[in-house]
Amino acid sequence: MQHPDLMPLVYDELRRIAARYISRERPGQTLQATALVNEAYVRLAAERPREFANKTHFLAIAALSMRQILVQRARARNAAKRGGAPHRVTLDDRNVGGNTPAGIDVLALDEALSRLALLDPEQARIVELRYFGGLTVEETADVLGSSPATVKRHWAMARAWLKQALDPGVSSV
Repeated sequence: MQHPDLMPLVYDELRRIAARYISRERPGQTLQATALVNEAYVRLAAERPREFANKTHFLAIAALSMRQILVQRARARNAAKRGGAPHRVTLDDRNVGGNTPAGIDVLALDEALSRLALLDPEQARIVELRYFGGLTVEETADVLGSSPATVKRHWAMARAWLKQALDPGVSSV
């Protein structure tokens, strides 16, 4: 399926993902969920046409596009106004699906995730799908063509690595 065919089928779900992203942002965020979904869709539509394996695959790609938009906005905000201490980020199963406290440092998480991708691209992809995309272990396994057990194992290792990378004073998970 191509994204024009999928968009009407997943619009409400994309708005929920966008609302989760925005709820994680620092106070004062002016971007609305609908605007984030629309901007992500415009970006996807501007790319070369591609086929998506299924609805979950499309949602994962759209969620990653929304993440990129928020990271770019955070970089622009920081470039315009320096200052403010970064906020801690906690990655655990309670945070998947939007239960993260507001005010995470999107740039710190993005930077740590980029470093993880250099060490283990599969673990970084799992974090993107689970944390940012809100996918379940089973949905993540489906997108990656992997087993749920492998996803669980890599999710646990990635969380531990990111916890250490985001808070070097932490000695254990």
